[in-house]
This record gives sequence, structure tokens and C-alpha cells, in this order.
Amino acid sequence: MKNRKRQIDTQEILPPTLRIIAIVVLLIFAMIPLAYMILLSVTPDVEIGGDNLLPSQWAFGNYLQMWSTVNLQQGLLNSVFISVIASCIAVVLAVGAAYIITRFTFLGRRPYLYSLIGLQTVPGVMLLLPLFVLFASIQSLLHFMLVGTYQAVIITYLTFALPFATWLMVSYLGSIPVDLEEAALVDGATRLQALWQVIVPLALPGLVVALVFSFLTGWNDVLFASVLTSPETRTIAVQLQTFSSAQEGGSLPLYGQLMSSAVVSALPVVILYMIFQRFLIGGLTAGGVKG
Repeated sequence: MKNRKRQIDTQEILPPTLRIIAIVVLLIFAMIPLAYMILLSVTPDVEIGGDNLLPSQWAFGNYLQMWSTVNLQQGLLNSVFISVIASCIAVVLAVGAAYIITRFTFLGRRPYLYSLIGLQTVPGVMLLLPLFVLFASIQSLLHFMLVGTYQAVIITYLTFALPFATWLMVSYLGSIPVDLEEAALVDGATRLQALWQVIVPLALPGLVVALVFSFLTGWNDVLFASVLTSPETRTIAVQLQTFSSAQEGGSLPLYGQLMSSAVVSALPVVILYMIFQRFLIGGLTAGGVKG
């Protein structure tokens, strides 16, 4: 009853009218850039930048022409492959690390936890040159091609996705009662079986949150992918950047195809959020509540 009353009081901080107005205003600010991008994607190139907001005719052909102009298919496949592999590896390693941190006490446990936070404060641009030098040194030492391959980009994204995923899973696994795991151990299960059959199902919302945010780390990156990829392994973000740079100073920039490419490149993330929306909401809120 107290929790119910507290929830009602929290929802009534703002009157219903002001709450609706605030939601509408925030929605307008969030939707204006997206709506303008979609509008430009169906606007003829000669009319972009003109006086009229709406085009005189709709150029839906931009969504067909962009596949040959931007080389969108290869960029999408590369981005999906790199982001999925990096996010899956990050989540698996994060679950193992979080389980050890939350269930065992060992020397260096707290410094390791603090280092996870410290890694989040380091600007990514400061790590670009050291990572490139490290990969180049490994190439010359082991005679193994690394720069320009999928492996280099995946390892780079793990550098950023793994600390966040580990910290998130530490917070989430810490809220799962140890009694459930001990009951499985008493029944004869091993530590690995208890983790897989008891902890992982209970931590599913947290796993989804870690997976989605690790996926976005690779999907939205431009800086590292532009340096560490080759023309065959370019991600969609680099493909769009390259196409956008090629249009600067042109006689007739193909902004319609550029905007349509941006719309298509955003669809996988939108679909991902729609599929895992329920898990995302539960995972972001439940991890900080102790059971």
C-alpha cells in the first residue's frame, strides 16, 4: 500500500495538464530533426535549400538510387556484423566478470570496479592514436594483418562496451538474492550451471540493456571506424561520412539520397528498441533495486 501511494504521489508531481504539455513539447523537439530528415529524403535535390518547405513533387526514387550511389548494402552488413559480434562478446564477458565480482571477495576487487568507471571518463579520441600504434606494432611483430580488418574494430569497440556492460551487470547481479543460487548448489548444480540456469534468466532484462547499449557503441561510431577499417570493412557510418564529404562543393549535391540513406541506417536501431522496449525499461530500473 505504501509503495502504491508513493507511486501515485510521484506521478502527481505535475498536474495532468502540465504533464501533457511537457510531454508534447519534448516530443516536438525530439521529432523535428527526424521529420526534417525524412522530408529531405523525399525532396528533389534541386529544391533542397529553397524557399518552400514542402517539395513540389515527391522524390521517392531517392530510396532506390541510394543503394548504388552510397554502397549502402555493404556498409549495413559490415555494421551489423561488427556490432553484433562486439556486443555479444561484451555481454558474455561482462556476465562472467560481474558474477565473480558480486559473488567472491578477492584482492584488487575494488580497484577493478573503480577502473571501470575511470575508463568511461577517458575521451575516445585520446585512445585513437595509441590503439592504432598498438595494432601497427602487432602487425610488424607477428606479421598478422590487423588494421583494416573486422578484428581490429571489434577489439576497439570492446574497449568501450565491456566496462559499461560489466558495471551494469555488477549492479544488476548484485540485486539478485544469493539464496536462489545457493539452493541450486545444494541440489547438485555446479557454479556454471547455477549461473546459466538461475542467474542468467533472472538477469535477462539487464542482459538486454547491456546488449543494446554495446550494440550502439559500434553502430554509432565514426571516429575509430574511419581509421581502422578498409574500403571492404567500412561501416555504414563511415560510408555516410564518405558520401557526405564527396558532395561538398559539387555542382548538385545529392542531399536527398544522403538523407534517405540516413533514414535507412537508423531503422535497425529503431527496430531494436521496439523489439526490446519492455526489457529496456525493466532493465534500466530494476538493476538499482536491491532484492
